[in-house]
Amino acid sequence: MSTAGFNSQNGTGPGQAYSNGPSQNPVAIQQLPGVSYGMTHQPPYNPMQAKAPVAPGPGLYHSGYPPVSSYQPGPQLASYSTPPGQPLLTRPQIAGPPLHTPPQSASPSPGPRMPLAQATPPPPAVSSSSYYSNLQQPQPNAQPWQYNPVPAPMGTPPPPNSMSSPPRGPVANHLNPPSSSTAPPPPPSSSTAYSLPQQAYGSHSVTQPPGPGIPPTSLHGYNQPGVAPPPMNPAVSLSYSMVRPTYGPPPTGPPLSGPPPTMKPTPATGPPLANVIPPPLKADGTIAGNGPQSSNSYNHVDNKMGGLPPPGPPGRHLSHYPSLPPGYQNTAAPHKPTAPVHPAMQAAPQPYSQANQPYQQPHSGPGQAQLSPSLAALSLQSSSPEALRVVNLLQDRNLLPPTSVPAPTPCLPHDLQKVNCSPEVFRCTLTSIPQTQSLLNKAKMPLGLLLHPFKDLSQLPVVTSSTIVRCRSCRTYINPFVSFLDQRKWTCNLCYRVNDVPEEFMYNPVSRSYGEPHKRPEVQNATIEFIASSEYMLRPPQPAVYLFILDVSHNAVETGYLNVFCQSLLDNINALPGDSRTKIGFITFDSTIHFYNLQEGLSQPQMLIVSDIEDIFLPTPDSLLVNLNECKELVQDLLKSLPTLFEKTMETQSALGSALQAAFKLLSPTGGRMSVFQTQLPNLGVGALQSREDPNQRASAKDIQHLSPATDFYKKLALDCSGQHIAVDLFLLSSRYCDLASLGCISRYSAGSVHYYPSYHQQHNPAQVERFQKDLKRYLTRKIGFEAVMRIRCTKGLSIHTFHGNFFVRSTDLLSLPNVNPDAGFAVQMSIEENLNDMQVVSFQAALLYTSSKGERRIRVHTLCLPVVNSLSDIFAGADMQAMTGLLACMAVDRSVSASLSDARDALTNAAIDSLSSYRHSVLTIQQPGLLSPACLRLFPLYVLALLKQKAFRTGTSTRLDERVFAMCQLKYQPLAYAMLMIHPALYRIDDLTDEGALNINDRTIPQPRVLQLSAENLSTEAAFLMDAGTVMYLRVGKNCNPIFLNQVLGVPSYAAVPDNLYLLPELDTAESQRTRAFIGWLKDQRPFFPTLHVIRDESQLKPSFMQNLIEDRTESALSYYEFLLHLQQQISK
Repeated sequence: MSTAGFNSQNGTGPGQAYSNGPSQNPVAIQQLPGVSYGMTHQPPYNPMQAKAPVAPGPGLYHSGYPPVSSYQPGPQLASYSTPPGQPLLTRPQIAGPPLHTPPQSASPSPGPRMPLAQATPPPPAVSSSSYYSNLQQPQPNAQPWQYNPVPAPMGTPPPPNSMSSPPRGPVANHLNPPSSSTAPPPPPSSSTAYSLPQQAYGSHSVTQPPGPGIPPTSLHGYNQPGVAPPPMNPAVSLSYSMVRPTYGPPPTGPPLSGPPPTMKPTPATGPPLANVIPPPLKADGTIAGNGPQSSNSYNHVDNKMGGLPPPGPPGRHLSHYPSLPPGYQNTAAPHKPTAPVHPAMQAAPQPYSQANQPYQQPHSGPGQAQLSPSLAALSLQSSSPEALRVVNLLQDRNLLPPTSVPAPTPCLPHDLQKVNCSPEVFRCTLTSIPQTQSLLNKAKMPLGLLLHPFKDLSQLPVVTSSTIVRCRSCRTYINPFVSFLDQRKWTCNLCYRVNDVPEEFMYNPVSRSYGEPHKRPEVQNATIEFIASSEYMLRPPQPAVYLFILDVSHNAVETGYLNVFCQSLLDNINALPGDSRTKIGFITFDSTIHFYNLQEGLSQPQMLIVSDIEDIFLPTPDSLLVNLNECKELVQDLLKSLPTLFEKTMETQSALGSALQAAFKLLSPTGGRMSVFQTQLPNLGVGALQSREDPNQRASAKDIQHLSPATDFYKKLALDCSGQHIAVDLFLLSSRYCDLASLGCISRYSAGSVHYYPSYHQQHNPAQVERFQKDLKRYLTRKIGFEAVMRIRCTKGLSIHTFHGNFFVRSTDLLSLPNVNPDAGFAVQMSIEENLNDMQVVSFQAALLYTSSKGERRIRVHTLCLPVVNSLSDIFAGADMQAMTGLLACMAVDRSVSASLSDARDALTNAAIDSLSSYRHSVLTIQQPGLLSPACLRLFPLYVLALLKQKAFRTGTSTRLDERVFAMCQLKYQPLAYAMLMIHPALYRIDDLTDEGALNINDRTIPQPRVLQLSAENLSTEAAFLMDAGTVMYLRVGKNCNPIFLNQVLGVPSYAAVPDNLYLLPELDTAESQRTRAFIGWLKDQRPFFPTLHVIRDESQLKPSFMQNLIEDRTESALSYYEFLLHLQQQISK
């Protein structure tokens, strides 16, 4: 099972780290002997500070940018060497890959739309010793974490170990079929050399061509009091230093470029300056935040970012807790009435219903040719003044909207915005793209995309056509944002090439008319699916193949999961996605491997046992995977007998590695899906693991160890699986440590998913049993795509440099997804490679090519259009604080593994400091006291604090290592809407639900209670509260709760009668019960997974879990929200 055939970008070459999240693009930048590089680029902004400078290792360039990726710290697992201290595997090392550039599926482009080489630097080696000899001394050469590093230009030679060979075995159907069109190679760039400074490497500083050109356009064309766009000078180097000097006064002169003549400034509508509230007073009358601040648990943050004095003894920092100022009370935040929706779930301001739109567009439709007049005549949108309204976070506390935080709407003409992609599917951290990398660096906010490409959509236009229209140069699919020069010519909105309109495209199948290509469905829908022709297939589409690998050791039988699995599969066997070709198979294992002969004609299943786990083989290869329709009775017989077959076993060992090797051999000819159910640490044969968790260190405030894999066996096997179109989904059901950091690699690099059920037991934990049942039903019956690949394209001048999610990177920008499911999310980081001065808008397109369970080859395409702006105020007005939080969470997970958890925590805090500091010093022209934020970022510091207290990143609180690693997996894998509930839960009072403002859905009345701040001061002993934390819900009942609620909702006479383990609400025939169950059921229906519900009292064991989610309150190891704001203010004021 050598991986030499496809050692691409996931770290199989020397010097590369795990890069499942961020892709290590195949052609890395490396300084060759005797070659000098000139520094002609703009260093990108970097908020994330590493602990200390690290010398470049052999074969690596010193970029100053650890990749935001990878569940892998210092040891170079890329070459499959074991980490220090681990025994060397018996498996021989893989030979280095051949030295050539990965094949490009797209035809050559006349110009470099995206550079061939986009390298994400590997993480620096991390010393186990202290990062600073003196924590109070700043490190001038500290390695920053760059938001937007720029890849190497086209033509950069690959390093000796660049991973660039294609996969061996049957190659998956490629996203881009060969094109008959050819184009000359791009001309050599004048600045093809990069300097490799110690701090960072960055983007080209591309000068604007001579001539007037198109004047930069401000989207808002108004002057708000206290807000003015600063002068812009892209030539100035904005390097970002770890030591924050005192910012100078903001520019007071007129900006270098104003709005174009066609745009008249709109009168200011923001609040008057007099409304800016002065900072709060402390109890002693001094101004909060302007004097020395008491030390706190953020000592590592303070010492790094501000050189604060060392902390005192534990507990002493509690003595000077600032009193709440008069304005910081429980007053309701002003808000506009909005449609009631579940918080964090409704990303779009309106329902996603593009398929319902009639395919009607004016003949002069919203194409690139019409963009300049449209934008020139664009008036200020009504939401823009609100987005830039100045908010003093220290005074205005109640900033949560009553129901939801909608995604910001890009400032585009109405005819473009109405056909734009839904933010539920495609979302950008900045809905206004800066013109230059220099401007992006100055804004100090991350630029990236968050995708949910295979999301279940109620309405999806599907086009069946023998001709799929694509750009001949960059292979972009035709979309609503192209422009038609006439009926026979269209201009690509990514590379601007003029293409011919095929004759077949002249006919509109919807209106049955001819000669109106701009009214075709492809040009009227930003999300569309094509049924692909044979040119998109390199082999016949594979059938749906499902292989289940089941742990049947004594520990597994004790949990009782086998009964639940077998019964669930029996109940849903007819609902498995597939057709007449669907295949199924089973493998069980303990210390031996058990296969099951299910060949048609047998009277009962035959179990075949292979005890030689060191050299596994398939006893009867042709009868272990069988056609489901032909052998359904045998399959059902096996499922009925499996639970009793092993009920008396005393075998305690687990040979998981050998079982996976056997499953790989069985699935390799066809590809398919492995579903692995494991209940303990593998302890026998290949892939055996040892416990690395120290229970005494769970609550450590120091760095957490063992977040990286203990062995590379599971990653190597995952890469083998990916090459054969096999995805591995892992179900971990255990109350003991199982080393998820190692086992999770099998899913991470094969585009699988991880499901974790801690303390699972059929009798002792019925809530987990119910969750497992519901999750399993969803898993077995949900839509699935096989042998998929996904490519993300962007307008020329932009580039993608880092990916996050579960996948394998096959070539520069092609993600290999052996399976794709509707619950998987992805994220990418981007940089501005060339100035966008001559562009009004840019576009991003994600194309997902997959085989459906019915054997159809399909292409799902999403296209997003965003405006280009040239002022910082416009950039801030379009900031998406939830998308920024989601992207930063992915980056912080990778930093935790590649460097340390404290580095990741510092980096998150820096992100909040940097964005607010940039706003204060570069956007506001009149400085005011307090911690000031634009309204569009008002919740960003709260979300950052929530991340710091999230299970993945918290310190000082007892957290099992597997639970921490699983939380990290979820942040990387979950779509944004679901991840935000895990980061910032929603709190409701539910003992007084009414029908006022309720929703009516399918003849059900759904109450809509207000979302409350996550603070204990909002709780009451006389009420009941529901906390929705994504995968779990808590219904907390107060001691003096209304007896009517207890009786009519919980069915108990008093508080003392509430059971300790109540996880289901009784179905009572009362109005209160119906309202409560309707509301909770509606919340559960908003997500694909099943959250467990726990009814808790003050005496419940789960009460600490509930209280830990009150993120605005102080804990023994973490700051309160108000203290965190004071800390931010202190750092910004330096």
